[in-house]
Amino acid sequence: IAVWVGLSTGLTSALSRAMGERQGEKIRQYLRVCWRAIAVVSPGFTVLGVAIWFVAPHMDLEASVKRAFQIYGTVLIVGSAFTTFWSIIPDSLVKAHQDTRSTMWAGIWTNVINVVLNTLFLFVFHWGIFGIAFSTVLGRIGGLVYALARARVHERARIAHERTPLSDLDRHATRTVLGLAIPSSLTFVLMALETAVVNMLLAGRQHATEAIAAYAIYYRLVLFALQPVIAGAVALLPFAAMRCGSGDTAGVRRGLHQMIAASAVYSLIVVGPIMAVIAPWVANSLAESPLTAEYARFALFTIPFACLSGSVFLLCRPVFEAMGRGRPGLVMATLRYGFLMLPLAWIGMQEAERLGYPAIDGLVIALLVASGLSSLLFYAWMRNALEASAQG
Repeated sequence: IAVWVGLSTGLTSALSRAMGERQGEKIRQYLRVCWRAIAVVSPGFTVLGVAIWFVAPHMDLEASVKRAFQIYGTVLIVGSAFTTFWSIIPDSLVKAHQDTRSTMWAGIWTNVINVVLNTLFLFVFHWGIFGIAFSTVLGRIGGLVYALARARVHERARIAHERTPLSDLDRHATRTVLGLAIPSSLTFVLMALETAVVNMLLAGRQHATEAIAAYAIYYRLVLFALQPVIAGAVALLPFAAMRCGSGDTAGVRRGLHQMIAASAVYSLIVVGPIMAVIAPWVANSLAESPLTAEYARFALFTIPFACLSGSVFLLCRPVFEAMGRGRPGLVMATLRYGFLMLPLAWIGMQEAERLGYPAIDGLVIALLVASGLSSLLFYAWMRNALEASAQG
């Protein structure tokens, strides 16, 4: 997923800026770069999938788990190498044309086909774990076909209406795409490490099982609540990149501020009241023990603030990427997840226990502080970058 996200980000940003500059030849350059990158990545993941088949039997797991992992990992990785990575190009083209609705429909078609095939393979053909993995692979073909069709429509319209008549070349086209793709992939990996670090911290505390379960409930609901903000960040990348290409820095700033304001309203006016009402019920419904429910209740009440503090971070990163700058996102992710999160979480847990509260309460508050600090610093950096771009 990290590789897919990185390549998609790099290509979407480059294509959108080229469209803003009305540079048709650059669009063709960036597409060729991505074709070559996929031609390397896809066989690489195919080899990785095959390797799983031979490595899995030697892993220190129960026999049934090893067999399931061997089948599922091999089928999913090998299949995804052909269906997932080749969807990067049509998906990026559709987003570069700012048709995020079609991106949504591609995802819907993927999920619908996946559910239908999953049901068929499991309950009719009785293919077990192989059927689950195979349906996931085949489901992505539906989204790929839909994205290809929409990308073809948009590209024909662009060429027919001569929206990109200029033919300047990017002398560093590969660097333009991969210079965003690599930092974006690494940023995604750093973000994914948060749960592992939290579980490690909680594992050494009293009632670790209940605390880890409560955090899992909290984390999943935070991700669910952040979906509109994440969707806004996805749409903000091509929006800002096209305006960067046309030199409309004021439009970029205006779009960013509107998205931040909308996210704040959503977090406090929508998520806040909903969580205030349903948090106890959700905690009791999802928890398997009273102690887990007790831990989860407090965490769930903080979800609006998690959305608010996290939204600025999520929205600033695509604007930097729209400017062709992938390093700021990686630097801020390293600061947040590599330097702030661990010490603040440890201090928060220590202080919570010293005051007689569960360690997970201090952990959740510490994560909010880390998120808020990194978001404020990221926004200040973004503001200075936009001002420098407007003056330069």
